Amino acid sequence: MTLQRSMKLIGIGDNGQESLLPQYLQWIENCEVLIGGERVLEFFPTFKGEKIMIKGSLSALVTKLSEETRNTIILASGDPLFYGIGSYLAKKLDIEVYPYISSVQLAFAKMGESWQDAYVTSIHGRSMKGLAQRIDGKKKVALLTDAENNPNVLASYLKHFGMTEYRAFVAENLQGTNERFGWYSLDELEEADFSPLNVVILQQISEPKRYAIGIDDEEFSQRKPDKGLITKKEIRVLSLQAMQLQKDSIIWDVGTCTGSMAIEAGKLAPEGQVFAVEKNAPDLENCLQNQQKFRVDITAIHSKAPAGLEDFPDPDAIFIGGTGGEMVELLQLCCTRLKQNGRIVLNAATIENLYKAVEAFKACGYAVDILQAQLARSKPILDMTRFVPLNPIYIISAYRKEENHE
Repeated sequence: MTLQRSMKLIGIGDNGQESLLPQYLQWIENCEVLIGGERVLEFFPTFKGEKIMIKGSLSALVTKLSEETRNTIILASGDPLFYGIGSYLAKKLDIEVYPYISSVQLAFAKMGESWQDAYVTSIHGRSMKGLAQRIDGKKKVALLTDAENNPNVLASYLKHFGMTEYRAFVAENLQGTNERFGWYSLDELEEADFSPLNVVILQQISEPKRYAIGIDDEEFSQRKPDKGLITKKEIRVLSLQAMQLQKDSIIWDVGTCTGSMAIEAGKLAPEGQVFAVEKNAPDLENCLQNQQKFRVDITAIHSKAPAGLEDFPDPDAIFIGGTGGEMVELLQLCCTRLKQNGRIVLNAATIENLYKAVEAFKACGYAVDILQAQLARSKPILDMTRFVPLNPIYIISAYRKEENHE
């Protein structure tokens, strides 16, 4: 026998009572307490029980509802379990959920397109940081927006990262009296006026340039005339492998310079976050240019590590391309802040720095693996081929001793 729960969470459309099944309307009419936002409560002007408006902390609402013994119904827009209050309330309370159509589903219906292959995300009430790498290459992207991260701001953001292969479908006030929807170029999207209640769908209309792991060194903006302050492509790939990145990893890049490691790490962890620090302002400027070109939106600051790292969240992986003479202090801080099962990867060009790094890691209770990379690239000479060696590099991977390590 199924236990009947006393509290119900019902999704409702912008057309109010018309969006509800007769059974739902009967439940609402018979309940003693009706809870919802101001807009949805206005759909029931003749309700005879107590109305409670949702505002402020949801935890306070949960505390109140956990003590409620009366027949209670909570109303929420669309599908409450789709970027709504439903997921939070369902974890805290014993409730039955009756969803309505989500705003994204309605928007695709107006657009006349399937949406099972769409990438769906939200910039409603959250930072747009990192959106570029999350959506890069996706053919259909649906976004929930808000008053701050509105379609105009979104258009400017996309143009900043050169994502001009997209056009936008905007659906406003879906099922409301002033419903509107239509297509916009990014230029039009940047200038038009929109209702705060909208969904934006991006559709790819041309194929952008794609980059596989191991981007050619020449593709990056670098300091001139003394090029070479970049983690070379082959070393970059080996170092990225050693970092053991996951799609949602939080990553630090210390001494980012051109940003080559941070950018490739961001592409490998599109749902994560990348934080970089660089002491030389001209190099940081190159890093910012490379972010735009390669569509990776990272947090990069001008500072000499370890200064500045205190404001970053604890990382799953750290890459150290340069230590600026503060190696021991820096490695101690990195070992302290690294998350469980994380990896620190340090590239050393000299045996002195190799020794210092290994001793510092050991002092912190870390074990190390070392890969000595001696590589050479082919180069044509007349109708023949010779090899030009790259500088030898020691790739040091550090991890906590108690962790299992194959």
